[in-house]
Amino acid sequence: MTLAPPRPGARVKVRGVIGEPAPREDAVPKVKGEFQYASDLWREGMLHGATLRSPYPFARIRKVDVSAAAKLPGVRAVLTQDDVPGKKTYGLMDRDDQPVLADGYVRFVGEPVAVVAADTIEQARAATKAIVLEYEVLEPTFDPIAAIQPSAAKLHPKGNVLERVRILHGDPAAKADVVVEGEYEFAMQDQAALGPEAGLAIPREDGGVTLHVATQWLHEDLDQLAPCLGLPESKVRIVLSGVGGAFGAREDTSIQIHACLLALKTRRAVRMTYGREESFFGHVHRHPARLFYAHGATKKGELVFVRATIVLDGGAYASSSSAVVANAGSFAAGPYRVPNAVVDCVGARTNNPPTGAMRGFGAVQSCFAYEAQMDKLAKACGLDAVEIRMRNGLVEGDAIITSQPLVGSAPIAEIVRRCASLPLPETAAHRDQSELPGGHANVTRGEGVVRGVGYAVGFKNVCYSNGFDDFATARVRLFADAEGPLARVHTAAAEVGQGINTVQLQIARTELGIERVELETADTNVGSAGSSSASRQTWMTGHAVLQACREVRQELVRRAEREGLTLDRTDLADLLDRPIEKTVTYRHQDTEKRRPDGQSRGHVAFMFAAHRAVVDVDVETGLVKVVQVATAQDVGKAINPLGVIGQIEGGIAQGVGLAVMEELIVEKGRIRNASFTDYLIPTILDMPPVIADVIEHPHPDGPYGAKGVGEAPTISSTAAVVAAIRAATNRDLERVPVRPDDIVFGTSSRSGWRIAPGDDPRRAVRG
Repeated sequence: MTLAPPRPGARVKVRGVIGEPAPREDAVPKVKGEFQYASDLWREGMLHGATLRSPYPFARIRKVDVSAAAKLPGVRAVLTQDDVPGKKTYGLMDRDDQPVLADGYVRFVGEPVAVVAADTIEQARAATKAIVLEYEVLEPTFDPIAAIQPSAAKLHPKGNVLERVRILHGDPAAKADVVVEGEYEFAMQDQAALGPEAGLAIPREDGGVTLHVATQWLHEDLDQLAPCLGLPESKVRIVLSGVGGAFGAREDTSIQIHACLLALKTRRAVRMTYGREESFFGHVHRHPARLFYAHGATKKGELVFVRATIVLDGGAYASSSSAVVANAGSFAAGPYRVPNAVVDCVGARTNNPPTGAMRGFGAVQSCFAYEAQMDKLAKACGLDAVEIRMRNGLVEGDAIITSQPLVGSAPIAEIVRRCASLPLPETAAHRDQSELPGGHANVTRGEGVVRGVGYAVGFKNVCYSNGFDDFATARVRLFADAEGPLARVHTAAAEVGQGINTVQLQIARTELGIERVELETADTNVGSAGSSSASRQTWMTGHAVLQACREVRQELVRRAEREGLTLDRTDLADLLDRPIEKTVTYRHQDTEKRRPDGQSRGHVAFMFAAHRAVVDVDVETGLVKVVQVATAQDVGKAINPLGVIGQIEGGIAQGVGLAVMEELIVEKGRIRNASFTDYLIPTILDMPPVIADVIEHPHPDGPYGAKGVGEAPTISSTAAVVAAIRAATNRDLERVPVRPDDIVFGTSSRSGWRIAPGDDPRRAVRG
């Protein structure tokens, strides 16, 4: 007997199943301040860890003397690179890239040089100041284009080019009737998670260690951590603690290795928690970029070619730059039919802070540029912003510029049309002061305020790409207690605020037909669930839970049949005299590795969203009020409609922030605004009303047809807001975030480098 999934529209008596709006179980404790985050962890007798960081962007360490620091009251350990017992380096994608503690050189401001454990955090911080260091300051490189030129000084033993992807599609020399060009600049954005990096390391009697930590990827942390500690993985357990947001910043390790080293050295529990300023120095950020583009089309506005050169600033260390470069390149032409393309995308190593994963992962940078180009092309061809996108949008079976065909997604024209058809906000003659640019600062009563409307469409991959082994494991145990059947689900999926815990519960209730389902704490005692990134957890871990539940249910059917019973008329408790436990690893069919010409079927699936932004701009002061953002997004299947809307609104908030306010100011390698006083993120007063049309176009391979949701809202919302500001001001605005000066004075974003779109940026010319 085979069990089919629930029929669409079938009446399900169990509450909290797929398709039903389900509130997250952590929502109320978080709002009430009762939720325990990693920074709240505590253990009797624990020590406190602190980090000494480099004040220079590039220098040779001549001397390290920790003797005075080690003698201070309360200090239990002071460690440098010489004290690392195992592998001296680590890295998210290159294990030989970044030293655990500075290896004789420092390569960015804020690089960890030494760590201290003491009885109190004040004593630990005092000890870091007592460490004697002597540096020979070297000449740093901050310009990513300069860093990859053949004459550039070598900043790292592995060289300054982190990754290069060149995509050739169709005829690289294709000609077009209409050609538009642009150079674009993308500033550094921070993930701005409200919870800082934190964790508690506890030494074990067997010589191992247990680490409770806020992370996105438990098993990746384990893979990097154990070799550096000189321990087998069996002696290292990592447990997910409360995570106060992630957005990519927690894919890389931060306190993990340092806290465990201190715990093992002192044989005491050690807690490390970054303060807000240190958090800005202690995690990766979104890659700044320079993008050089040319679009060609027929006179009717049909795309003929796209040529692009993209340079991403990877900072001092590799992190996930190679994958970000691959994404920025493969999505460089947008969700459009492009018969001919040349894209050259390079990640450069500099002495700026390291950059890595952030929501959208390379696709955000490309989208800002290609959507600005589409608006230029529309104007040159006499078309409006909606028509140019509908005319060129991908449909099922069309190939993107890597030659991978589109499968299981709604046509772009439909997504754009549905977005454009959503109601526009009313234009009131006399509005509340708070609704005007500048709000209650009272800089205008409406004079000089111009309204603009802009559109953008974005897309990105779901799950890992380019041959990366993508899988997730789930263990489901069904048994009966005094209250009846109870299921326990155990995975290593990191709940970072995106709602994967709720999704797992919904899937288990749906498949098993019971309401009592509990989640065990995510840890490394179960197989990997991969990272909570790439909008993949619903797809991958959701699939694993679904399949494990179906295997459990099959065993129930077998037991019922042996007793001559039918499952739908039998009390499940009668069949659970002994528990049923199934462990399943779901692995998606392998994606292809990228060929030298950039062609491959490298992605599992795609997600698409269209955005329309309405803004009011005070053209005299350059202040912007985002009045409304409308969106249509293909989610495949809304497993939890409430969660889907939350993800859409949250992603748009980050997109709006990047468009008009969020920028890490980096001067000579130093972050100048490392606080939430100076690094601005949208508050509730800055967030516009969001209208969302959730399109359910099932993907044949997704669980119940679901795709990823979380990243798409960020990818094109920034481009839409900037397009609306352009419409209001008639300025080119080729840089994000848009500053008031850009609006008032038309500030140029030119880099000072000449690169023909599609050419190798390693042959750039100044001037």
